[in-house]
Amino acid sequence: MASATIPLEYPPLRFAASDADPRARRIVEAAYELLDEAGLEGLTIRAVLARTGLARRAFYDNFTGKDDLMLAVFEQTIREAARHYRMMTEALPSPMARLGMIVTSIGLGSADLDDEGQAAAPRRSAALSREHLRLAESRPDELQAALAPLLALLVEQLQAGIAAGEMRAGDADLQASLIYNLVSTTAHTELLAAEKETPDREWRMRLAGTVWEFCRRAIAI
Repeated sequence: MASATIPLEYPPLRFAASDADPRARRIVEAAYELLDEAGLEGLTIRAVLARTGLARRAFYDNFTGKDDLMLAVFEQTIREAARHYRMMTEALPSPMARLGMIVTSIGLGSADLDDEGQAAAPRRSAALSREHLRLAESRPDELQAALAPLLALLVEQLQAGIAAGEMRAGDADLQASLIYNLVSTTAHTELLAAEKETPDREWRMRLAGTVWEFCRRAIAI
């Protein structure tokens, strides 16, 4: 059974002035809606304020600009994904099985989930993929902080697998970063392609399984 290294409740959003501020929550929710409807082109500060009915000052009380808003969206998305993956895998019998399901799910592009745990709309997924790649270059430390809950979940499974003798000894933090980078880059490519054409679910499932098998062979004893 998975340990409780990552709590189901996380600290306040790093990229909003206050996660408890209902205005910040409304702004982030509006950002999700606008990304669903029109992608990055539709997500502007003016559009967020029009959607929420808030004054411009309310935005800048919580965010320094659009990049901080996108980082808050990432942080919220990732923390919800980490919760979902933990609940989805907690009944699985081994760290390897849990890690396999998490990695395969990320590979299928389901790190961006809605409230029911379903994959988000293609426009939002593609938009977040583009912003992930951009922020990895322009604000790498902040993006890494936003990704922390998911990376920590991968580390937890790797450490448990090493302790159980399922996985070879190694630097779990480094292994988690390598696995995430491989899987997320593959997922980004597929999500961006899906924005322009109907996703091929069968192909994506086969690709996710191949990526996981590649990772499994790298860590298995």
